[in-house]
Amino acid sequence: MPEYTVLTVVAVVVVIALELAWLRTGIFRSAQYWAAMAIVFFFQCLVDGWLTKLSDPIVLYSPTQFSGIRFPWDIPIEDFGFGFAMVTGTMLGWLRLGSKEARDDA
Repeated sequence: MPEYTVLTVVAVVVVIALELAWLRTGIFRSAQYWAAMAIVFFFQCLVDGWLTKLSDPIVLYSPTQFSGIRFPWDIPIEDFGFGFAMVTGTMLGWLRLGSKEARDDA
């Protein structure tokens, strides 16, 4: 199986498991989170679409390292999973550290 695909799936599963099993911040129930993710994905489509366009790519992907599925335009679908894991993991860290700081101040 392609390395980028495997690592993306692992990252998504780890971030979701981290939230559901350990951190339990409730982020997935937050409308603010989903609004933020919509904004991230909108701009990701613009930038990633431009960087990976097959007509004149700036970023090249080895065909053996990803699934080969590109949507929308020419964006490898793994980029969305990686973006989800990266942004969600950062938000979870922010929420967790913020909660710890609030407890320390109390």
